[in-house]
Amino acid sequence: MSGPTVLFDEFPTRDGGRIGVATLNAPKSLNALSLEMIHQLTTKLDAWAADRNVVAVWLDGAGDKAFCAGGDVVALYRAMTDDAKEGVAYAETYFAAEYRLDYRIHRYPKPLLVWGNGIVMGGGLGLMAGGGYRLATENTRIAMPEITIGLYPDIGASWFLNRMPPGVGAYLGLTGAQLNARDALDLGLADRAIPGDSREALLGALEEADYGSRSCKALHAGVHDVLNRFERRDILPAAQVWPHLDHIQALLGCADAASATRRILDDAHDDDWLSANRARLEVGCPLTAQLVWRMLERHRNGSLAEAFREEWTLSVQCCRRGDLVEGVRALLIDKDKAPRWSHTSVSAVPETDVDAMLEPLCPADEHPLRDL
Repeated sequence: MSGPTVLFDEFPTRDGGRIGVATLNAPKSLNALSLEMIHQLTTKLDAWAADRNVVAVWLDGAGDKAFCAGGDVVALYRAMTDDAKEGVAYAETYFAAEYRLDYRIHRYPKPLLVWGNGIVMGGGLGLMAGGGYRLATENTRIAMPEITIGLYPDIGASWFLNRMPPGVGAYLGLTGAQLNARDALDLGLADRAIPGDSREALLGALEEADYGSRSCKALHAGVHDVLNRFERRDILPAAQVWPHLDHIQALLGCADAASATRRILDDAHDDDWLSANRARLEVGCPLTAQLVWRMLERHRNGSLAEAFREEWTLSVQCCRRGDLVEGVRALLIDKDKAPRWSHTSVSAVPETDVDAMLEPLCPADEHPLRDL
């Protein structure tokens, strides 16, 4: 890839401050999040957090198709298939860096606006989910389709899916359901609805905003004032999740992943969105379905940091002994869409196989995310 993978800029504000702008710059891969991007973003976000003259940060993606379509799983695949031992080391480094960045965004001390226009999937949602101001447009398409590649909803999803109405997080994880901007607002994955053609005007208004004393409260007040002028709920498409909430919760009212999967697949409800979700689950990775269920159970009452630490273990294990390599091969490398999953069905996955995937890879005091 030629040119920088992340573009950085700073726009002056009328009161002498600056707005930091970071743009993921890999539009041909729908801004898939590479390790290089992660390192660059982390370094710059830390610098802007420490700079008192930076009043707010803006994060978006190049092109009009995607903010970020996910982590760079192709790089993970190539690392694992070139040299398994080196591939595991790469996976350990990649996921530790990605989750540390995601956690940093969740805890960012200044207003951080994420322009979630277009496709926002997997690792892209990891960047967006923790933003202080998650801006959705009429073009926003959010999904966690990890079941199609043998991963599972990571990037903190073990924590934030549990903060949705009962059953909804599990349904999204099992089916990889696609969400629009209305759904994102309803489920707490977005904060504001902004027309997609307002980006430049919105950035201009942020430059002209009053950030007062530069206290945390004053910075957020300035951002809120601008967003209040640009928000437009009339641009939103029709909700997909909310009209089916009772139905989804009825389907997911069971004690284990195999039962939930069976109920979803046996559902004959006549609806295009529900049908697409069923179809995705039907050909998805059986082990992933069990991992989704187990991680949501384990992190129902835990902290975000605890979720990231265990997600690091599980994500590396998905590379070492799970189905991720095969899933990426079938969907993104050979593109035959005929993955040879390690289990024939969700009910055929032994509990011991799930337990093995969650076995710690290192002592707690050596965990790369122990300081979160």
